[in-house]
Amino acid sequence: QLQLVESGGGLVQPGGSLRLSCVASGFTLSYYAIGWFRQAPGKEREGVSCIVRGGSTYYADSVKGRFTISRDNAKNTVFLQMNSLKPEDTAVYYCAKSRYGSNCLVDAMDYWGKGTLVTVSS
Repeated sequence: QLQLVESGGGLVQPGGSLRLSCVASGFTLSYYAIGWFRQAPGKEREGVSCIVRGGSTYYADSVKGRFTISRDNAKNTVFLQMNSLKPEDTAVYYCAKSRYGSNCLVDAMDYWGKGTLVTVSS
């Protein structure tokens, strides 16, 4: 059964760091684009970062220079390293699998994890 499970969320002070993990089962993660999305209370879900089959990475302007997406093929896991966190980064973070190898658009995602909550507050 195909599954994505996120972990690593929590409460962190502004300026702090967290590393989120997305463990995949039931498919080979490296064959597909994998995206990180987030949804803050009262706001629409937005794309944060994506890594495609060939390894290229993409970031939303709001997180460029602070977040880094990476993939460990041996562990079938995608990571999101988040540094210099800001209160506006507070949200539930989801990882999702694309139907395709290089399409990171939300409409291309066919499987989603249940999310992990990140709270940035002093």
